[in-house]
Amino acid sequence: MPLLVRTWNLFHGNAAPPERHAFLREMIEVVTTDGPDVVCLQEVPVWAVTKLADWSGMQATAAVARRPRLVSAALGRWVTALHHGVLRSALTGEADAILVKRGLELGDPREAAVSAGGLRRIVHGVRIDDGLFVANFHIGADEEQLRRVVAFVEGEERAVLAGDANLPSAAAPSFSPPLLGSIDQVLVRGLPSTAPVAWPEDRRRVGGRLLSDHAPVELLVG
Repeated sequence: MPLLVRTWNLFHGNAAPPERHAFLREMIEVVTTDGPDVVCLQEVPVWAVTKLADWSGMQATAAVARRPRLVSAALGRWVTALHHGVLRSALTGEADAILVKRGLELGDPREAAVSAGGLRRIVHGVRIDDGLFVANFHIGADEEQLRRVVAFVEGEERAVLAGDANLPSAAAPSFSPPLLGSIDQVLVRGLPSTAPVAWPEDRRRVGGRLLSDHAPVELLVG
């Protein structure tokens, strides 16, 4: 049975253009309502990590790229609520997360920093059903960081790289072709896959608002 794998940069829960309020829960519900198998998320406020399983009805695993600057993520959330569009993750910290359909077995979680300096960038991953390894990444527009993401899955015969490369049409050796013109990618090695596609704007529009400044990108694996 093919797996539907999806990636989305949540823009810290903001609409596009940003507003005073955030719409993070609405985003999680929109991106999981049709029952995908795997959803990789970037730019998740740290306070929201513990909410993801309940909001999505899926298993959730996460890694923190940048910790909250205040005493706690909860305090950062309260201050950020004054104006999400301005503050974004400046105080709340930032995490990346992988959601996996319940019933699929998870194992071998691991993570690594891929930035040598400046803004901390990470990749993290998990093995599904003792086979396919899915890695979620969010990097800068830096070819060296992309090479480190690829190295993170070295030795994995069946692997998926999903996330925000900040590089248009970012490709990886031995992986399936990228979505041309997109900085968000799902790349597959060792299994057949469909071509990646981005959601049309109407699919991520709720109450007249366009959620995030990124479109989800998805494909079928297997």
